[in-house]
Amino acid sequence: MGEKAREIVGEKAEEIVEYLNKTLADEWLAYYQYWIGARVARGRMRGQVVAELLEHAGDELRHAEMLVDRIIQLGGTPLLSPKEWFEKTNCGYESPTDPSTEAILRQNIKGERCAIGTYREILKMTKDVDEVTYALVLSILKDEIEHEEDLQSLLDDMAR
Repeated sequence: MGEKAREIVGEKAEEIVEYLNKTLADEWLAYYQYWIGARVARGRMRGQVVAELLEHAGDELRHAEMLVDRIIQLGGTPLLSPKEWFEKTNCGYESPTDPSTEAILRQNIKGERCAIGTYREILKMTKDVDEVTYALVLSILKDEIEHEEDLQSLLDDMAR
């Protein structure tokens, strides 16, 4: 971490890194949940659902990369083991044991809603403390809100 970065974030750096690592765990688990859901999905509107799941998986992987970069910039160490993902996660992981497109959409909507809540908490923590992390998290939050909306729209279309 550079001298100015240390000056800007100060004593909150460690706490921010801890929260970012928890969201990193969420992003990795969300990536896998989307990715595997796209492979096992069966049922109505499968093509559209799979396309959306794969797009979101790519976004979650990109979010994980952004978080890792910021954790390192703050002088922290990103989670190094998948085992840690399950220990640190805010939002958990739901296996797509019901491969119906409706069930998979519901699982991922639930995950997005949790992610939205988590990122809002980080915004509160970093506002006026760490502008760089604040901007990064705001960018990710915009994606998560869009994801929830996309998934809900698909689920609504299925009900028609």
